[in-house]
Amino acid sequence: MKKYRYLYFLAILVNILVLNACNENKSPAPSAIAPSPIASNNAGMSHSMETKININNAILSQLDKLEAKLGIPALSNKIQASRPYGSIEELVSKNVLTQEQLDQIKDTITVEDIVLEGEAKDIDYMIKLGLMKGHLLVAQELLAQNKPEQAEPHIGHPIEEIYADVEDQLNERKVSEFKTNLISLQNLVKAGGKDKAKVDTAFKTSMQAIDNAIAVLPEKERQSPGFILPVINGLLDTANSEYGASVSKGKIGAPIEYQDSRGFVIYADQLYQSIAPQIKKANSAGDKSIQANFIILKKSLALCLASFRSCQNAPTGDRTD
Repeated sequence: MKKYRYLYFLAILVNILVLNACNENKSPAPSAIAPSPIASNNAGMSHSMETKININNAILSQLDKLEAKLGIPALSNKIQASRPYGSIEELVSKNVLTQEQLDQIKDTITVEDIVLEGEAKDIDYMIKLGLMKGHLLVAQELLAQNKPEQAEPHIGHPIEEIYADVEDQLNERKVSEFKTNLISLQNLVKAGGKDKAKVDTAFKTSMQAIDNAIAVLPEKERQSPGFILPVINGLLDTANSEYGASVSKGKIGAPIEYQDSRGFVIYADQLYQSIAPQIKKANSAGDKSIQANFIILKKSLALCLASFRSCQNAPTGDRTD
C-alpha cells in the first residue's frame, strides 16, 4: 500500500518530460512518464527549485516550499516577519527554525541576490506572471459562486506578494504598469462585488494586462515546449508547495493555500493545452498521460472551492493504492 499526492505525481511527470525534451533534445520515451507512486515531500523539484530561495526577498509562495518540506505551519510568515537575515544561520538564532530543521533545507536557501539571465530569466518572469493568473482564475471561480470574501485574498496576493518581485522586469521590458488595475479590482471585490458589471470589466482588464506582459516575451519561446514545460513545472512546483502548506493532520487547515493550488494547476493546464498538439505529435503516449493527470489534479482540487467550512473537513487529495 503506497500513498502519494497527485500534485507530487504530476510535478514529477512534467519534470521528466522537460529533462528529456530539453536536455536531450528529443521526445521522451513513453516509459519515462509512466505513472509511478510518489511518497516523499521532496518530490516535484523543478526548474524553479534549481535556483536557491533567497529568504530575504522571496515571495510567500516561494517560502511555502520550505513550509511544505518541513511541515511547519505558518513558517512562511515567520520567515518573512524576522527579515532581514545576514546569513541563513540566523533562522536558528532568531528562533525561526531549529538547527535540525535548517540542516534539512540549507542547500536550497540563500541570503545572496540571485541574478538570472537569458532564457532562465524569461522562464522566471513567466512563472511569476503565471502565478498572478492562477490567483485570478481561482478568484474568478469564487466570484462566480458569489463568494467575494473568499475571492478577495486571491486578488490581493498578486499585488502584495508578486508584483514588487517582478516590477523591475516589467520596467525593463517596457510593460505598462498594471498594479493600479489589480488594486481597483480588489477594492471592488472587497466592497462585496455588488456591481458585477464593474467587477467583470475590472477582472478582464487585469487579466488582459497580465497577458500583455507575457506577450512581450519572444513568440518563439511562448510557442516552444522546451520553454513552456519548465514554466508549467514551476507552476506545479508552487501548487505542490501551497497544497502541502494547506494540509494539517490529514485535513485542509488553510483553504486559501488549497485554492491557490487549484488556480496554479488550472493555468498550468491552459499552458499545456497551448503546446499539447506538438507534444502529442512527438509522443502520443506522453501527451495522453499528462492530459489524464491534469484531469485528476483539477478534480481532486475542486473539493474545497465551495466554502471554507467544508474545506476544513475535506480529504487532502491523497489516494491509497
